[in-house]
Amino acid sequence: MEAALKEEGFGILTEIDIQATMKKKLDKAYPPYLILGACNHVFADKVLQAEPHIGVLLPCNVIIREIGNQKFEVSAMDPAAAMAAVENAAIEPLATEVKQKLENVLNNL
Repeated sequence: MEAALKEEGFGILTEIDIQATMKKKLDKAYPPYLILGACNHVFADKVLQAEPHIGVLLPCNVIIREIGNQKFEVSAMDPAAAMAAVENAAIEPLATEVKQKLENVLNNL
């Protein structure tokens, strides 16, 4: 996963292990589930320059979760949809480009 993200210029800023967190906080068994905070620093810089409040939507979250029998599902947020709520025309093309990069990551797994 990390290599696929790196191919498209993303780095992983955060990694949240939901399985471990739920066990620790709620003593609840949970299937393997990771949330990766992926960031393309070039695009993050551009979008932050255009809209300083966009930081609440960063980084782009990618999840890896077990769906049964050692099978895993990988999915990613849609940055174009998430950032559309901001209503800033300057970030629309950037968000669309990041969306395409994340789709490339998912298609190359």
